[in-house]
Amino acid sequence: MTATASSQPRPAEPSAHAGPPHASSFWLLTLGTLGVVYGDIGTSPLYALKESLSAAAAGGTVTREMVFGIVSLILWALIVIVTIKYVLFILRADNNGEGGTLTLMALAQRAMGHNVLVITVLGMVGAALFYGDAIITPAISVLSAVEGLKLVTPALDRYILPLSLVIMIALFSVQSHGTARVAAFFGPIMALWFVLMALGGILHISDAPGIVAAISPTYGIVFLATHGTAGLFALGAVFLAVTGAEALYADMGHFGRRPIQLAWLSFVLPCLALNYMGQGALLLADPAKIENPFFLLYPDWALLPMVGMATVATIIASQAVITGAFSITQQAIQLGLLPRMEIRWTSETEKGQIYVPKMNFLLLGAVLILVVMFRSSSALAHAYGLAVTGTMVVTAIMAFFVVWRFWKWPLWASVAVIAPFLLVDTIFLAANALKIPQGGWMPLLVGALLVMLMMTWRRGTRILFEKTRKVDVPLLELIGMLQKSQPHRVKGTAVFMTSDPEVAPAALLHNLKHNKILHEKNVVLTVKTADAPRVANDERVRIEPLEDSFWRVTMTYGYMEAPNIPRGLALLRKQGFKFDIMTTSFFVSRRSIRPSVHGGMPFWQDKLFISLAKSASDATDFFQIPTGRVVEVGTQVTV
Repeated sequence: MTATASSQPRPAEPSAHAGPPHASSFWLLTLGTLGVVYGDIGTSPLYALKESLSAAAAGGTVTREMVFGIVSLILWALIVIVTIKYVLFILRADNNGEGGTLTLMALAQRAMGHNVLVITVLGMVGAALFYGDAIITPAISVLSAVEGLKLVTPALDRYILPLSLVIMIALFSVQSHGTARVAAFFGPIMALWFVLMALGGILHISDAPGIVAAISPTYGIVFLATHGTAGLFALGAVFLAVTGAEALYADMGHFGRRPIQLAWLSFVLPCLALNYMGQGALLLADPAKIENPFFLLYPDWALLPMVGMATVATIIASQAVITGAFSITQQAIQLGLLPRMEIRWTSETEKGQIYVPKMNFLLLGAVLILVVMFRSSSALAHAYGLAVTGTMVVTAIMAFFVVWRFWKWPLWASVAVIAPFLLVDTIFLAANALKIPQGGWMPLLVGALLVMLMMTWRRGTRILFEKTRKVDVPLLELIGMLQKSQPHRVKGTAVFMTSDPEVAPAALLHNLKHNKILHEKNVVLTVKTADAPRVANDERVRIEPLEDSFWRVTMTYGYMEAPNIPRGLALLRKQGFKFDIMTTSFFVSRRSIRPSVHGGMPFWQDKLFISLAKSASDATDFFQIPTGRVVEVGTQVTV
């Protein structure tokens, strides 16, 4: 990979390349953050306080000290983790305006070098845990909303699970149509949701006005100091209040830093705080309402509408995390962590509107299995925290490398800033680790499997590259041989794709060996992925003329871009190279991989790598080459 972005971080603004944004577009972006960025964290009040107090009470009675302690811990988790760590600090670690786990990995790699394995492994772990989050979020969010039907009438209890499954199937079924049209309504709907949450809280704070004092951190500290193991279990559940914080960073490229910050500080945080304090006041007045304090904030006549509203809000929250999973899949493919998959663009104007069919199918299957296995939001809550806390610990560690080596802060200053965040994240991770037997094993299992797949793919591709290189002929040496013994020439241009521009592509050698011909123009093309999210067109293509009608071309794409080779080659016209797609043939090598007992990996890993390679989408489709212009040449390789 080659770095093409600027060497210093710059703030991500809504219009990164077109000057300052207009006021109207800024406010539209701010409204849009409510539907995408804050969808997940905005549905946490449905279950966070209930699960935290249930863990604290451990089957006993909810006491006044528990309510004050838990509300205090939730408020301070929102302040320390979301406000200080993410909104005010991590959002500054952008890569040309983009954020997210793999973006942070790309920045850290640029700072530390691509051979530092720990950075790549951290990126893999962060991405793998994000997939765990993407599986659990739709399941727990939709279940917690539909469970409100029990309060309308207990007779509806048996319909909760099937109705939740139907909603999940419907949600994943519409992904192929894109979300551009409905996304326009996400912001206003979530704005109404936040207002209703705040209103529900305000209506009940008067039940016990003293709950406002829970803003003091002393209540949380005293609770943890006096409740032993139950306090740690409760702390793990408190973390449910900040799930979705990673979305602030991951979605920065779509909205910009300032709209995300303004929406949080002026609207989202106050609404969440009012709702949690309202739930606390309700429970101080009547501890028996612990069954579902969120929905019991509202009068009976508003119960059914609020269940409907909560269901819509959780669908929006799920949509945001599904879209995030598609984006991180695209990035992982470009960064060489996953095999190629079919990626469809569902909007002609929005770069982020993509659909990955294979990932959509896998996510749906995992979500349905999860719902059937756990059957309730309370059971799923045990599995939820570990995925998110793990991702946050990874983010903090990689942020240290970025701050120290990329921002060039002194080591002591880097440690002083990152260490408190890492300490808080690690404490929450340890608290959530207590829930491994009750369901916390699930995201760990998913994460471990995905990391194993990524490491196998990365290692296998490297071994494949090294093995083929041993028998490859240096390109300049081949050109010298062809000058001495000229093969028959045919009209047109031949483009030979290769991952190593220094050696002759296998397809070129096979074409000479079997067809005994050479085209008038021969282009040896290498496609690279930059450490930047996007690459400008004037930096996209580099051409180097070689001897005897050969050119070496390097085409560079950002890790959030879709490679389009014909469009990239068309840019060469400005550099004096005439390119006509109708007289061009693209030669692509199709490798048949065989396992080897004495290969570089264990035999089972060879088999896994081969199955991943077979599942990879066709290079023709991935690079958007017209199928009628492609010639495939087969080779056999052992790994």
